[in-house]
Amino acid sequence: MAARTCLRVYLSTCLLACVYTFPMKCSIVIRAYNEEKHIGRLLEGIRQQTVQDVEIILVDSGSSDATVSIAESFGARVVKIPAEEFTFGRSLNFGVREATRELVVIASAHVYPVYPDWLESLLSPFDDEKVALTYGKQRGPDSAKFSEQQIFHQWYPDASKPRQETAFCNNANAAIRKSLWAKNNYDETLTGLEDLAWARWAQSQGYAIFYTAEAEIVHVHNETPRGVFNRYRREAMAFKRIHPESHFNIYDFARLTTTNILSDIWHAAREGVLIRNFTSIFWFRWMQFYGARIGQRETSLVTPQLRETFYYARERKKKEGKERDVEPIRYNRE
Repeated sequence: MAARTCLRVYLSTCLLACVYTFPMKCSIVIRAYNEEKHIGRLLEGIRQQTVQDVEIILVDSGSSDATVSIAESFGARVVKIPAEEFTFGRSLNFGVREATRELVVIASAHVYPVYPDWLESLLSPFDDEKVALTYGKQRGPDSAKFSEQQIFHQWYPDASKPRQETAFCNNANAAIRKSLWAKNNYDETLTGLEDLAWARWAQSQGYAIFYTAEAEIVHVHNETPRGVFNRYRREAMAFKRIHPESHFNIYDFARLTTTNILSDIWHAAREGVLIRNFTSIFWFRWMQFYGARIGQRETSLVTPQLRETFYYARERKKKEGKERDVEPIRYNRE
């Protein structure tokens, strides 16, 4: 009897060891359009991750540069979507549908991971079967506009937040369960915020959203004033669709523009970088909230003209968390 008990304990221990040492695996869906300047760095960062069992799916919407060939050189499988059919939700549905893994990481083509445990940090919360979605920290490169950096610090703090109350998330750096996506695909009619709409649905089904600060990426925007205006305009249009009760009147526009400009000026002066950022603070915040004001008053229907404008245009807080003891990735592509 004692021998049987020992054997049972031994087998249980071996089983637990197998469970906890079984390697993570995932699919990575990347949306791209003419991203040859950035996608190589993202793919290089993926190659240096502690999680190595990954399949990479590039959803390309008509790139005319070397984006596709660069992705293929890293072993990515390319899925093409006609430019005239593109929306963020539709391209994601194309990519997730092709994924063969249950856990699907979603990344923009113009981001790249800071640490080699980015994927590991993004996927670990799924040990809880009630977690539907995780998303990670975003920071801008040194060249990012000061106001953009302030937004990143506000939206993506240095402390993780499991089971957050709101549906906020961002598909530039996120992961989902494919089995849940199969029950509710991304909304292809929205001009943006398809991630927020999906997260809102997941929460309504009793699932949790997990923000993990350790899953950090650098997000490269480098937008013109017109680009900033278009981004916040299309997101405001989508937000109005998701939350019809919301409003953004002239008072909101004036109050938020003024308070954010003053806040940025104060922080920039405190950091000794006000002179070189003074002009961009004004135009960035003006375009951000002017775009939001206009978008709140428009329809969310994606016309061909809006598609061209939104998707194919040719054109901070003090750190709160502890310094990580993980060595950052050293990139060859500068």
